Amino acid sequence: MSASLATVSYIGATILFILSLGGLSHPETSRRGNLYGMIGMALAVLATIFGPRVTMAGVPWIIGSMLVGGSIGIYAARVVKMTQMPELVALMHSLVGLAACLVGFANYIDPAAAANLNHAEKAIHEMEIYIGILIGAVTFSGSIIAFGKLSGKIGGKPLLLPARHWMNLMGLLIVIFFGWKFLQSETVSAGMVPLIVMTVIALLFGIHMVMAIGGADMPVVVSMLNSYSGWAAAATGFMLNNDLLIVTGALVGSSGAILSYIMCRAMNRNFISVIAGGFGTGGGTPAAAPSGDAQPAGEVVPVSAAETAELLREAKNVIIVPGYGMAVAQAQHTVYEITRLLREKGVNVRFGIHPVAGRMPGHMNVLLAEAKVPYDIVMEMDELNEDFPDTDVAMVIGANDIVNPAAQDDPGSPIAGMPVLEVWKARTSIVMKRSMASGYAGVDNPLFYKENNRMLFGDAKKMLDEVFVALKT
Repeated sequence: MSASLATVSYIGATILFILSLGGLSHPETSRRGNLYGMIGMALAVLATIFGPRVTMAGVPWIIGSMLVGGSIGIYAARVVKMTQMPELVALMHSLVGLAACLVGFANYIDPAAAANLNHAEKAIHEMEIYIGILIGAVTFSGSIIAFGKLSGKIGGKPLLLPARHWMNLMGLLIVIFFGWKFLQSETVSAGMVPLIVMTVIALLFGIHMVMAIGGADMPVVVSMLNSYSGWAAAATGFMLNNDLLIVTGALVGSSGAILSYIMCRAMNRNFISVIAGGFGTGGGTPAAAPSGDAQPAGEVVPVSAAETAELLREAKNVIIVPGYGMAVAQAQHTVYEITRLLREKGVNVRFGIHPVAGRMPGHMNVLLAEAKVPYDIVMEMDELNEDFPDTDVAMVIGANDIVNPAAQDDPGSPIAGMPVLEVWKARTSIVMKRSMASGYAGVDNPLFYKENNRMLFGDAKKMLDEVFVALKT
């Protein structure tokens, strides 16, 4: 393949990647977006393998590596459950960071990489290597910690070391100093020492950064690491002088940054304050006892599955708010069956999705799409909040912080100002939970004690099965 044809193929792949991002912006077009992305990546890989920069001797090695990686990917796609998707995404981000580090070191060691460069070009090339490895190392270690937190192997409670901000500042100054030493190095062996020191500091910073972030902020962490992986890929593109990798990495990096901003806005959080850490606890703690004017007051009113079915049967407008508890219980298919049955009876059923519901952006949308819930009844928070006063039943399945009225009523709450789904404005709200434990923000929920709220305790899958059976009778 000639250089011109490879360039045209790269342009075509870039267009497909842009179309892919556009398709992934909405659940209804996400399948098409995925298809565009797969075609674009296939075109990019073929153009690279058969392009002028790869010799025929290297093709068998590349194909062998692709077969190994593809087999692992297919196996993961088949065995990983939908509830495990957040940690899988974090793990994939770590591989991008690791690849950036390995490519950076290999590119620095390779004598042919900078053989024909003048002094200024060599300095720029080494700066690309240094920055690429820096971003890659932070992405790698941070993503590994995020994987551990999301999978439950590491506790969700933030680890806040004393003087952590000064530690981060000191690490930054050391990285800048060794970056200067690296650029001054005359030989590869001399430059390897500052490069390794920087890599170790970057790895430690990635660990420290994500360990300091609590469970409530994990959706932001996932989107942030997605952005980092994109910039790591772009840096790799600069190292390899590959235009497509630069453009693709920039697309992923910028879209991830925008998504992080959207996540922070949905939580009324400043991005810097999220990175600084400290908000959020582990996987839920017992609710605090009511005390003070801003604390919940009243009694919890439990409800049975049969009573829930009766409320749904008599309703004309129902809004279902899914949360991570639905994902854990694998209850989305039963939710779809209940939805289908209610719609057949003429009930207007819709789903309200909060931007940070679940453990990663779009988590609930993916689960509902898997269960074949129609896209047109799955709506964003802003589209539905004004409709709750006209809603007969608002059913909350395994969500907590995203339906907490304290965000609006209690200025002293850790989640004060966070936009929430106003389910308490419905005629009746039903909250499905295993217990009275608080959510990942670690704060009590006054919704549980409101007069028009009912609590359906138990495993979401089991209780929804009972509701479904009662609805059919």
